[in-house]
Amino acid sequence: MLNLTQAQIRRAVALLAGFHILIICASNYLVQLPFQIFEFHTTWGAFSFPFVYLATDLTVRIFGQANARKIIFRAMMPALVISYLVGVLFHQGNFQGAEALASFNTFVFRIAFASFAAYLVGQLMDISVFAKLRRLKSWWVAPAASTLVGNLVDTLVFFSVAFYASSDAFMAANWPEIAAVDYGFKLIVSLGLFLPAYGLLLKSLQDRILIGATHKLYS
Repeated sequence: MLNLTQAQIRRAVALLAGFHILIICASNYLVQLPFQIFEFHTTWGAFSFPFVYLATDLTVRIFGQANARKIIFRAMMPALVISYLVGVLFHQGNFQGAEALASFNTFVFRIAFASFAAYLVGQLMDISVFAKLRRLKSWWVAPAASTLVGNLVDTLVFFSVAFYASSDAFMAANWPEIAAVDYGFKLIVSLGLFLPAYGLLLKSLQDRILIGATHKLYS
């Protein structure tokens, strides 16, 4: 963990919570936009949500479990409210106008609530797995394992809560396939792109810490 002041930690936690809210809301919008790739059904949300796991794992590594949990608890309620508002205003990718907010949209709220539940359970699982493995010699084991477990839990909770027996006939019929493909793409994106990015970011941060410590030693 970095040797930071409480003010610096509070600022970092606030910024990371804002980043989580942004990614969650964007993903809840993008999950409404299904498409096919190699004849499999998936959604664009599979390509945006892994950013949250990258941020969470770096947070645990640098700031510890307690601050990572603070970020989750700060982000989850604003993310629920904003996701609902964005989902109503831009239902299935089309702007519905401000008048759409006048009536309660059960379908959109179900997606927002599913995201809320999946985010909370998946992220806490991710933190728990990462924290147990972070001291292993190989830096990649903790983020890889936490990504595998966290994304699996998150995907199962989200799609089952959001689309089981849904009023959207397509999603109700295809959500198990979409969830499986979504999980597969999350792993491809996370392990193929974000895990190397995590390694580079971690090395960069460690180099900065070392330079800062050396500067303090000789100043």
